[in-house]
Amino acid sequence: MAEITAGLVKELRELTGLGMMECKKALTEADGDLKKAEELLRIKSGAKAGKAASRVAAEGVIGVYLSADAKSGALVELNCETDFVAKNGDFLAFSQTLAELVAARKPADVAALIAFPGIEAQRQALVQKIGENITIRRFAQIRTQAKLAQYVHGGRIGVMVEYEGAEDAGKDVAMHISFSRPLYLSKAQVPADIVERERGILAARAKESGKPAEIVAKMVEGGLNKFLGENTLLGQPFVKDDKQSVEKMLASRKSKLLGFRFLVVGEGIEKKASDFAAEVMSMVKN
Repeated sequence: MAEITAGLVKELRELTGLGMMECKKALTEADGDLKKAEELLRIKSGAKAGKAASRVAAEGVIGVYLSADAKSGALVELNCETDFVAKNGDFLAFSQTLAELVAARKPADVAALIAFPGIEAQRQALVQKIGENITIRRFAQIRTQAKLAQYVHGGRIGVMVEYEGAEDAGKDVAMHISFSRPLYLSKAQVPADIVERERGILAARAKESGKPAEIVAKMVEGGLNKFLGENTLLGQPFVKDDKQSVEKMLASRKSKLLGFRFLVVGEGIEKKASDFAAEVMSMVKN
């Protein structure tokens, strides 16, 4: 009997989108023959799941959960292939279930989340019903002794902020983050190597101007301050009033921001571009 390796199971799972145990069982039945095992799963579990897993799931929704006491919250990115499915009621309900589970059970990673009873079965059922590849990509979970505020923009950007002070300040900052997508909270959090790299770029650019050294130094520091202001949340112009920074807005409302997390649907996923006209012509020729 052929050896059923973890790599073989993983490959079959990627082909079919089905669970590890089902894939292992099919490979055992097929004596390690990958193609035969895939055919067995397609026969038993339906052709949709088998076809869907090879397609890119770069659309989707950010499921968001915030506890009644605003002390615990979670964001979960659930992906599908088309924005049409991202509006499906069952798909949205599943994203909400995942967010609530992450907040309550605090899984270590996506694998641990999928391992919770019933989650993989729900995902597979959606694949079968909807006919698209559906994947749980990532999540963020926050617990605090302070307060949490959340904001969701179009279902595609989910933000959670940890703050102290006025409730409207927390909500406004969450909305601001969905617009500006800052990399860091404050200048102090920007890694030294990133600061030095930016300084080097600015210095090289300033030297080309041919201006005196003291002017070049001022140009570099000015450019660096601008870079830090644009990429750190507290230094950014507040989206509702660009005459003041987010930091000054918070101070005026006697509030303080402790941290934030946000997820954007499909961020970093390479989408395959398709030429619809070329596809139609190809079908006509065939």
